[in-house]
Amino acid sequence: MFRAEAAAWLNLAPDHLNWHVDLASYEAAKARIWMHQRPDDVAIGFANDPTVMRHLEGVRGRGLSFGLSGADYRCERLPVVGGALVGPRGTLCSVDEMRRSLPHDITNALAAAALVEQSGLAGTAAIATALRSFVGPPHRIEPVGQGGGVQWYNDSKATTPHAALTAIRAFNSVVLIAGGRNKGLDLASLATEPQRMRGVVAIGESSDIIANAFAGMCPIQRATSMREAVEIAGSMARSGDAVVLSPGCASFDWYPDGGYPARGDDYRECVHAYLGEGRVTQ
Repeated sequence: MFRAEAAAWLNLAPDHLNWHVDLASYEAAKARIWMHQRPDDVAIGFANDPTVMRHLEGVRGRGLSFGLSGADYRCERLPVVGGALVGPRGTLCSVDEMRRSLPHDITNALAAAALVEQSGLAGTAAIATALRSFVGPPHRIEPVGQGGGVQWYNDSKATTPHAALTAIRAFNSVVLIAGGRNKGLDLASLATEPQRMRGVVAIGESSDIIANAFAGMCPIQRATSMREAVEIAGSMARSGDAVVLSPGCASFDWYPDGGYPARGDDYRECVHAYLGEGRVTQ
């Protein structure tokens, strides 16, 4: 029997529906992380996810929440330093001191801080040091280049529409490279931020579905290789834009052996080659 002395549930969004019978089964599987906790254990849930919070209300352990606001671990505006991550025991770290501070970076940092502080693994000072030095793993909205005022990001780990939307919402103006092998999910949900979309490059097996989802919203082109996708995205982007590979799909159509890391590595190499050839956007 698995028992988690401290466990955080970050969110619930459709995923792995090619494995689970339906979303309800996936939810039940995730909820098991808190099932066998004891009263002195810690359950940490995302305050902005109603499903997570509903399950948090019934835990046997100590229930705590995290979120951008209105939670036990939250982000607050403070005098002098501006935004700061705050917990029940006080300020943890200034947002300005973090190397990565997009909204999802902040909520992830809050969840991690809650886990280690509530389980007694680290105090405020150690948490602050870790948050200031954390640069993030590859393939997760990873900065991979810039040129002509355009920033390029590798988010190959985003294999669901929910994950890709997190990347889209991190920027004001986006050229999105999306597509691949669908995992039985509704890819149309990608097209819910029309005001942010500069353009879309559709790739892989799901390119037609991606193109149809964004039809009439912004310029759309299809690419048959990652190199072509990067070239098209570069031609679409304008100064101030972010070009983001955030596929919303699995990678096994183009990268059957290497998965999303191989896809992200290929993208990074193509971006470096594109920028290295001196091609910059206007």
